[in-house]
Amino acid sequence: MMRNRQRGSDLGLLLLAGQVFQLGIDNIPPVTLATLGLNVYLFLFPAKPLLQTCLSVQEAFWYRDWRRLLLSPFHHVDDMHLYFNMASLLWKGINLERKLGGAWFAYLLSVFSVLTGLVYLLLETGLTHMTEDSSYSLQCAVGFSGVLFGLKVVNNHYHPGGANYIMGLLIANRYACWVELVLIHIMNPGTSFVGHLAGILVGLLYTTGPLKRLMKTCAGFVTSNGHYGRQQTYFNSSGYSGYGMPSNPQYGQQSFIRRQYGAPYREPYDTAMPSAPSQHPYTAGLSEEEQYAAAVRASLNDRGSNTRSTYTQTNLTPEEIRWRRLQRFNSRTIGERDT
Repeated sequence: MMRNRQRGSDLGLLLLAGQVFQLGIDNIPPVTLATLGLNVYLFLFPAKPLLQTCLSVQEAFWYRDWRRLLLSPFHHVDDMHLYFNMASLLWKGINLERKLGGAWFAYLLSVFSVLTGLVYLLLETGLTHMTEDSSYSLQCAVGFSGVLFGLKVVNNHYHPGGANYIMGLLIANRYACWVELVLIHIMNPGTSFVGHLAGILVGLLYTTGPLKRLMKTCAGFVTSNGHYGRQQTYFNSSGYSGYGMPSNPQYGQQSFIRRQYGAPYREPYDTAMPSAPSQHPYTAGLSEEEQYAAAVRASLNDRGSNTRSTYTQTNLTPEEIRWRRLQRFNSRTIGERDT
């Protein structure tokens, strides 16, 4: 039998509230804040009991209860389970929402929430057939950390390099997801190893596979003019604007429901407020080099319009860009002398 959720003193809710207010509600982007609020609301007022929201092959595939794909990521076993996942969501959401823009980040969360569940079901079905052990089809997972593992892969993709300490071990960021996958399961055997693995695989499908292109294609069909929720990147003298924040080490008690926890280590973060000047939006999914080139071309086009020059070539080399800037500067200098 599965025990009922223990509310206790709701220490996790108090810790989460303290972390939110310490960070400042105004500093949390709207999609991240709304996602956090939804998780807290469904913890306090669950749509259904946990036995009717957790995701398993038996319930979703055999009994055709596909609503669990939507419900399972947003329900949690207890207040500490909720706290660790939401603390992890805060810094991941702040980093990625500032990077990708609110509309695309909301789209990303929606796709990851459903796709992580589908990959989880496929993995559990494969394990059932390979091992001829039906218990894999009965394991029921609940929690947001499958999605969080996917977001971590995406975050490391957009912010490569560096290393962090994970439970006392210095691990390069590119390998952090895999180390956490193993360590969390060793320290908390009640967690869903397959659910976390599903999130990592979905993140890899986005960063190195066809998922990002497929999402762009689908988004293009949604609106008649072919434009969709696009990545908004703002350039200033300091580079990209954005935040990160630390998350606390994870602890948890055993549960008959497989819990999905977020990442248990600290991330560097910038305390400066993000600037959002009126700039040109760029298509979601571009690399930083592509975004920089697009920003330079847009700057040349805008400034060139003031000097009756329009630049239509899109593939400019750095030498050509510098030459055209010098040419524009010389023309302005001559014009000033003539006046």
